[in-house]
Amino acid sequence: MSGTEHGDSLDLTIPIRPVDELVDQVAPAQVLASDTVFTGKVWSVVTESVALADGALVTRDVVRHPGAVAVMALDDAQRLVLVQQYRHPVGARLWEAPAGLCDEAGEARHVAAARELAEEAGLAARDWHILLDLALTPGGSDERIRIFLARGLSSAPVPQGFVATGEEADMLLGRFDLDQVVVAVLEGRVGNAVLAAGALAVASSRDRGWSGLRPADLA
Repeated sequence: MSGTEHGDSLDLTIPIRPVDELVDQVAPAQVLASDTVFTGKVWSVVTESVALADGALVTRDVVRHPGAVAVMALDDAQRLVLVQQYRHPVGARLWEAPAGLCDEAGEARHVAAARELAEEAGLAARDWHILLDLALTPGGSDERIRIFLARGLSSAPVPQGFVATGEEADMLLGRFDLDQVVVAVLEGRVGNAVLAAGALAVASSRDRGWSGLRPADLA
């Protein structure tokens, strides 16, 4: 390999920054005009004229999404509880973490996560923590998802009034060794973004002795 391939010729004009700068900045640009061009069952699309920080004017289409939660449920034998569900936009049955929309008015996200775990997997958990907060497609959507880590699993009744419909009526359940899930992600055998990020984060957190996890009820 050449010196460049080894990184010996790195452009040293790129500044090395302190780690405390590694944080996303909330700095919304000025919206000059906004027009809802589509309203659907779950999300809408708006076209907005935006003034960027450098003065440039741009037009952007944005998918407005209510947000979602997902649960990486890990049993005492280090196995993840996953569901397989048909996803029509990609024409495939994907293995995923139990998950759902934040579409219940006033429902806290950790409460929504517990509800989804009971609805989709028939499980409750003793120990809950925040694992990840992700902006899934920030170039075109405002969708954000909070991924929780749930441990100390036990059986739970399906919440009263819940009836699985549509794709959820045909879901499969399975438990998979955590390390094998990570291998499946890295080998490209499973491609759901939340599962990939969540499995890698669970493995990393486990290897760090579960240190640094945030409380589940954090805003």
